[in-house]
Amino acid sequence: MILEDGSIFKGEGFGATITTTGEVVFTTGMTGYQEAVTDQSFANQILVFTNPLIGNYGVNLDDYESIEPGCKGVICHELARTSSNWRQQSSFADFLTQMKIPGITGIDTRALTKKLRSVGTMKGRIIDSTDDFEHAFSQLNATVVNENLVAQVSTSKPYPNPGSKRNVVVIDFGLKHSILRELAKRDCNTIVLPYSATAEDIFKLKPDGVLLSNGPGDPKALPAAIEMIQKVEQKIPLFGICFGHQLLALANGADTFKMKFGHRGFNHPVKEIASGRICFTSQNHGYAVDPDSVNNEVMNITYREINDNTVEGLRHKNYPAFSVQFHPDAAPGPHDAVDIFDDFMHMIDTRKDERNA
Repeated sequence: MILEDGSIFKGEGFGATITTTGEVVFTTGMTGYQEAVTDQSFANQILVFTNPLIGNYGVNLDDYESIEPGCKGVICHELARTSSNWRQQSSFADFLTQMKIPGITGIDTRALTKKLRSVGTMKGRIIDSTDDFEHAFSQLNATVVNENLVAQVSTSKPYPNPGSKRNVVVIDFGLKHSILRELAKRDCNTIVLPYSATAEDIFKLKPDGVLLSNGPGDPKALPAAIEMIQKVEQKIPLFGICFGHQLLALANGADTFKMKFGHRGFNHPVKEIASGRICFTSQNHGYAVDPDSVNNEVMNITYREINDNTVEGLRHKNYPAFSVQFHPDAAPGPHDAVDIFDDFMHMIDTRKDERNA
């Protein structure tokens, strides 16, 4: 693997035997490699696992977060020679081959992670050792990554996830299937719409609530979605997760910025400001909300990340709208914050009661 700063890391390939280019990022999760690779928030990224051993429990159909992942590559220190789990349906290497994702093992992932922490995320390229390195570096430097990512990973057509209670519209910016699973547990009748859905498209469906999903890239690249949120939040309870959290912030006058190396993993401690409760959370984002840009007459900051004080939650003061930067669906990760979905249900029910009063 080569980096745009000229670094070279040599290892042994596995998975798909293709050359790939992407933004090199690291995740600190000790398990959950299948959920991470299939999370569309990793679209156009080469994923470095800091846990030394990867692939020891295989892959199964139940843990997909998307059917066609956008992850560009996988880097690990050691790939398990054998995998064993009663739910296993294939090995991790075979899974990557099927998904056309190349991997490389035998890398000093500690050294690579330290570089990314000190320098920041950068472009990288996985190549064959017989390739012309000078030509590979020139190709890497000429490659532009992270353009129009949401359009690549969002559904192109609406589809349902049937239930019989509350009607919820989910806007797909790179939706994790675990979000749909949490809504299904609460028997929501869900309709998933493409990222390009307008406020009028949503109003036609007469939903009880709207959920803005996670997704990859820069939220400022979607001005139409920001305009849609400004209209919807005034009329329908709204809940944003990760990318949706950033869009809600932008729609209400706050700003976002690209982080040096982001938050990726599921051991991120988050503090709820009102109660002082600490949750360990699953996170995957390279952008964050600028705390100094949040107008406290419009929105309250509800959660903060303990390590770096990042804004992790917002709640609107005038409209039934709130968001979190982390993934309460916890796939993978601890279930400390899963009750946030119940908060969304309560907000929907309260709003319906007010209308019926």
